Amino acid sequence: MPVSLPPALERCLDVLCCPQCRTHRLRPDRGALRCPVGHTFDIARHGYAGLLTGTRATSGDDAAMVRARDRFLSTGAYAPVREAAARLAVHAVPGQTTVVDVGCGTGYYLSGVLDRLPAARGLGLDTSVRALRSAARAHDRAAALAWDAFRRFPLADGAADVVLDVFAPRNPAEFHRVLRPAGRLIVVRPTGRHLAELGGLSPAMVTIDPGKEQRLHRALDPFFEATATEQVEYSVPLTRLDALDLVAMTPSGRHISRAGLDADGLLPARVTVSVLATAYLR
Repeated sequence: MPVSLPPALERCLDVLCCPQCRTHRLRPDRGALRCPVGHTFDIARHGYAGLLTGTRATSGDDAAMVRARDRFLSTGAYAPVREAAARLAVHAVPGQTTVVDVGCGTGYYLSGVLDRLPAARGLGLDTSVRALRSAARAHDRAAALAWDAFRRFPLADGAADVVLDVFAPRNPAEFHRVLRPAGRLIVVRPTGRHLAELGGLSPAMVTIDPGKEQRLHRALDPFFEATATEQVEYSVPLTRLDALDLVAMTPSGRHISRAGLDADGLLPARVTVSVLATAYLR
């Protein structure tokens, strides 16, 4: 039996373009999305649309990382980060606002923005089908697409009022193309103090590159101007399970054994959350 079109995805059809034609719009057809030329993309039974073509991206979160992320975010430990992103996003033009979350993961941050913008619709893009299963259920006004942030987005020019990028890959040229002229780009990234207490757990822990902020500015400067920045920094108490989940949901989780960390007994009881959230205009 064909999968029914999720209502949130139906509300976003007017901004979607066929990723192969790049010009034709997509329309629902028997459990799939199809362009007039005949390119067809399945709608998964979990509620997201799979638009990726050609070589598949392999960097998305796997099932264990997604489970760890869901558990950790449900503790509210990152709620102030989500609130900062939402505060910056609400300055977009009110009304039928379209929010695109690039590298949306489980949809946690997109949901926070949509809660602050009751007339908005959301569209999350990610390569991880495991994460997209959660993102497609994260909010009744959020649709989810399987897509690679480094490719041209399957969206019309000027389709978005807000582009959200939280701890995610960045594609400045595409951010610029899909934002309307007065739209906002919201970028949230870690400072060098973020989760510093985890640094000594293992030589395999991924640390913050000190040159990362400068590279961000160089990449965005040709396209965007920063208009507001918030620094969010606070300490979070951790249970043992919280600490294991936190490591597992970060890039370090790909290199470090959860069982090994648990056996070592070296997990911190607190960590520092330290991020910068910036709003940009084209």
